[in-house]
Amino acid sequence: MKISRIFSDENGDSHFEDIEIPLINQGEIGFLSEDINVKKLQFRKVSAEYDYDFHHAPQKQYIVLLDGGVEIETSLGEIRQFQTGEILLVEDISGKGHKTKNLEKKERTSLFIHL
Repeated sequence: MKISRIFSDENGDSHFEDIEIPLINQGEIGFLSEDINVKKLQFRKVSAEYDYDFHHAPQKQYIVLLDGGVEIETSLGEIRQFQTGEILLVEDISGKGHKTKNLEKKERTSLFIHL
């Protein structure tokens, strides 16, 4: 399973990285990853006008986009767009951070899974 990671380097700049979560064939129930220990789960809704300037993540977390897409810009200016159903691993808890804004002018919900 492919996910996108956002992290900070030693200079505090944020970057994207594509990573692969290995899935193991479990027969009739499908393909599963190894267990991942998590601390908390949080539901989130943002307004249609959501456009958040540079910030860093409050903690390491997975973000699952439930309905609606986002555009994320790193501190170095790289921009990527993510759609409903995509998963992000956000680890830039220090440094210059990233920008985030809705792709569409509508409320958007997501799921935060704190690590």
